[in-house]
Amino acid sequence: MAIIGKFNVLRVVKEVDFGLYLDGGQEHGEILLPIRYVPPGVKPEDELEVFIYLDSEDRIIATTEEPYALVGEVAYLKVTDVSQFGAFMDWGLMKDLFVPFREQGVKMEVGRSYAVYVYVDDATKRIVATSKLNSVMDNTMPEYVEGQEVDIIIVAKTDMGYKVVINNSHLGLLYNNEIFSPVKIGDKSKGYIKKVRPDEKIDVSLTKLGYEKTGGFADNIMELLIEKGGFIAVNDKSESEQIYTMFGMSKKNFKKAIGALYKNRQIIIGDDGIRIVK
Repeated sequence: MAIIGKFNVLRVVKEVDFGLYLDGGQEHGEILLPIRYVPPGVKPEDELEVFIYLDSEDRIIATTEEPYALVGEVAYLKVTDVSQFGAFMDWGLMKDLFVPFREQGVKMEVGRSYAVYVYVDDATKRIVATSKLNSVMDNTMPEYVEGQEVDIIIVAKTDMGYKVVINNSHLGLLYNNEIFSPVKIGDKSKGYIKKVRPDEKIDVSLTKLGYEKTGGFADNIMELLIEKGGFIAVNDKSESEQIYTMFGMSKKNFKKAIGALYKNRQIIIGDDGIRIVK
């Protein structure tokens, strides 16, 4: 059975002048793949991976193009048009993604980008989006463990840091004092669960926790030392800004990392800087 808003592997039923018909199962019947999307050499009985959605006339249709987000995912998309019914966003397909006015946390404007969650409207079966992330996130109990690696997308700036969506399912917070490289809304990256609070609010970090994090920073310092010929004029007495500029980490993490390297007899910490033990 073909699933709307997802990639499906479907069998080619027949070839026509304007494309291919694919087997969408009992629920959807034959689904057209327009000729502009047909890969060379495909013939009946072959299987194709296609994305399924509704076209501008609400007909189920297939494409080999890849949208910026599937149903059930969050993406940071740009508004291309606004009508009396809502906004339209570029999501990588010929047909733009519709965001009804009732699903806009703030009134959307042409040319601006917003974080939205993509879903299938139960009544119309159309793929639409909402920027009201609070209404669609956190509907399941967070079962993350400390240190767990997750996928995050930054969706908003707050006084304390940045609000992020975790695994397209939960909202979390990335604190300002734990960001050691430039970030912006829309960025996607790996993150790490720092803490799940009793009120189910989730703190997230961009770096691994504990020993693995210190080890990662230590590896970065050693790589830079080798690149610089074995000596860098920075030590644990240097200013935080200088350390961040050179290594991309906080002074606290820098001190932990060089402490571990010193303990392992890999570096010498001097008044003029740090150097590799020969």
